[in-house]
Amino acid sequence: MLDVAKIKEDFPIFQRIIKGKNLIYLDSAATTQKPKQVIEAISNYYKYNNANVHRGAYTLSEESTAMYENARQIAAEFINASSSRSIVFTRNATEAINLVANAWGLEYFKPNDEILLTQMEHHSNLIPWQLIAKKTGAKLKFIYLDQNGKLDLRDINDKINKNTKFVSLVQISNSLGTINPVKYIIKLAHTYNVPIMIDATQSVPHTNVDVQELDCDFLVFSGHKMLGPTGIGVLYGKEDFLDKMPPYMGGGEMINEVHLDWADYRSIPWKFEAGTPNISGAIGLAAAIKYINSIGKKNIEQHEKTLTKFAIEELTKIDGVEIYGPLDDRGPLVAFNIKNVHPHDVSTILDEFGVAIRAGHHCTQPIMQWLNVPATVRASFYIYNSLDDIDVLIRGIKKTKEIFASVS
Repeated sequence: MLDVAKIKEDFPIFQRIIKGKNLIYLDSAATTQKPKQVIEAISNYYKYNNANVHRGAYTLSEESTAMYENARQIAAEFINASSSRSIVFTRNATEAINLVANAWGLEYFKPNDEILLTQMEHHSNLIPWQLIAKKTGAKLKFIYLDQNGKLDLRDINDKINKNTKFVSLVQISNSLGTINPVKYIIKLAHTYNVPIMIDATQSVPHTNVDVQELDCDFLVFSGHKMLGPTGIGVLYGKEDFLDKMPPYMGGGEMINEVHLDWADYRSIPWKFEAGTPNISGAIGLAAAIKYINSIGKKNIEQHEKTLTKFAIEELTKIDGVEIYGPLDDRGPLVAFNIKNVHPHDVSTILDEFGVAIRAGHHCTQPIMQWLNVPATVRASFYIYNSLDDIDVLIRGIKKTKEIFASVS
């Protein structure tokens, strides 16, 4: 187990007292807290280096540009991309997916082409494809779930076929914790020369993700889910795929030469970064990656497996608690409901214990429809969580049951 007490010293927010209790933060699947190393990196940039990038022939601009492009290199190394040219900075994973859906889809999709997704996708990997299908006449196809909340791959050889023009799926489900066999699906897609994109938002912060080993064509993740700031995300794309895509947005920064009736665009990745980028966000993301690397991905993964296993063991001992998704080999989160108690009420009562958890549909309404529930309670774990945190969560759930039993 990680030394959580020592780690927490790096996170100013854990000095907060919530409802008279120490803060226990169990909503890292939504966004993570930020260590002082990230906060200071952003603050120091604005104090000492602030200037626009790629534009000025003066010291501050040169420093700012170097810091921004160094962040790109750090992000590339974090996922083992072969070149920083394959890293495009975006606002978040959602924008990265929209970029690919539009820049690739509008260029290459035609009526009756098929786009393959899964039933467990976050809305950010569903809505963009719905929109692009409507624009192009392409059709959406889905890999559905089995009774355990895993992908039902029995008909996968029919789902990926000569009509398939793109595949996009999540690596780890944000609402079920399911870990998908993405490497197998990537290999199968490539037998038909079909490009495939991986939503690694819930995997990159928690386990080793190697884009060269996976051989995915595109991959996306968000900085704010891995100790970085909000407003910064990453699109990884193989260089030959990015080269084939037209710009998603137009403006400054992404051009070589402009005339009134035509323009010549910069090479990748800059042709996809129109306008002033989130410079401080990229610098903060680089600091977050350095912090994660200092702890070690294997150490993080093992720590979270221990937490998740313990949480499931304790939850299964409580009558009336139903856990959703696989009970083993899952990401570091647990979604559940308490019989006859609305998830929002659970969240409200747990807040009295200083425990922050998520209640809702987690931007996966098709999964809620599949579960036949309006919402679930979700506890998600990261490096600053301990077994003691889960003990408090369990006590809060038991107290919730007592409260509702007394009023029923």
